[in-house]
Amino acid sequence: MEVQAKAEARVRVDRFNFGPPVGFPVQFRVVGPDAMRVREIAGQVREAVRANVNTVDPHLDWNEMTPSVRVVVDQERARALGLDPQTVAQTLQTLISGVTVTSVRDRTERIDVVARAVPAERLDLARIGELTIVARNGVPVPLSQVGRIEHAHEEPILWRRNRDMSITVRADVVDGVQPPDVTAQIWPALQPLRDRLGPGYRLEIGGAVEESSKGNASIFALFPLMVGVMLTLLMIQLQSFSRLILVFLTAPLGIIGASLALNLASKPFGFVALLGLIALAGMIMRNTVILVDQIETDVAHGFTRREAIVEATVRRARPVVLTALAAILAMIPLASSAFWGPMAYTIMGGLFVATFLTLLFLPALYALWFRRRLDESGETADAVPVAKSLPRPIALAAE
Repeated sequence: MEVQAKAEARVRVDRFNFGPPVGFPVQFRVVGPDAMRVREIAGQVREAVRANVNTVDPHLDWNEMTPSVRVVVDQERARALGLDPQTVAQTLQTLISGVTVTSVRDRTERIDVVARAVPAERLDLARIGELTIVARNGVPVPLSQVGRIEHAHEEPILWRRNRDMSITVRADVVDGVQPPDVTAQIWPALQPLRDRLGPGYRLEIGGAVEESSKGNASIFALFPLMVGVMLTLLMIQLQSFSRLILVFLTAPLGIIGASLALNLASKPFGFVALLGLIALAGMIMRNTVILVDQIETDVAHGFTRREAIVEATVRRARPVVLTALAAILAMIPLASSAFWGPMAYTIMGGLFVATFLTLLFLPALYALWFRRRLDESGETADAVPVAKSLPRPIALAAE
């Protein structure tokens, strides 16, 4: 598709974005007190961003300066004519922008009547000096008699951050790369520039990296509460600190498969992938609770711990594998999603690897933890000793 744009216009075609709006994926903010110095530093940052082959169209959010016309009033001439800067400014405002003098009503509509100079005078910059200002004695005086016209350039818009000037260097990325990776490539190249920054000036990372940090911070803010509730529920279920620790030690097993799946699928580890990793930890601990509970049940029914570990693992292997397989198959439709894809790959890869590791790691860890009591066995609550159940012998006296 060929796009023809007007000069000084910027055309950008972007994919539909999921989640919070980021704008340009790669952003670096230059913050400082002086606007010109901030623009100078931002120009150097833009060149560093442009040097990276993975960036597209690096530019500044302030854009270029726009031409401006400034009227400098000659104070001595103005006082001689009985004028002051405020009167000159109000007169120019009336001639160029206009002032509402009255209003008329057209049926139900109220229309303001604005008085201003004719377009031939107010729209021609070359004739601004010919605009007339009425002196105190009522004599019209050309603007060029009380001041001079200066042509300069000024910033069209000034962005501030914490009361300091802020310019953002923004860029897109090429297909096939992730914005955090590109940002990580550019940031070390900016180290010499950051070392030369004067007092009051700083360089910050924005874009996708900043938004991802905000999302992760919102999760970690509730993380202690989530862990506390999880520990409470597990303690109610297991009723033992030793078994609780065993269950928690199996939760990190999902990181192995999750990292492999994300690397093989070339998916980023971002906000949704972190959500999938948290959900994955819960799934793994659920399987662990099932195995630990079955081992303790077998021990209570008379098995030794050594026998209970083997028997429980063999009996519970098929239900654990089938439930994990069902969860993995349920994630397949989400794998092709641009937004939920990283979460799906995290759960699929992590659950696939962790399920088989749990069936091997947990029995070995349980045996190691209770190595001094492997030959102990328990009895069921309703078991009655055989010796106690037999009737007492009756002695018969010989007559």
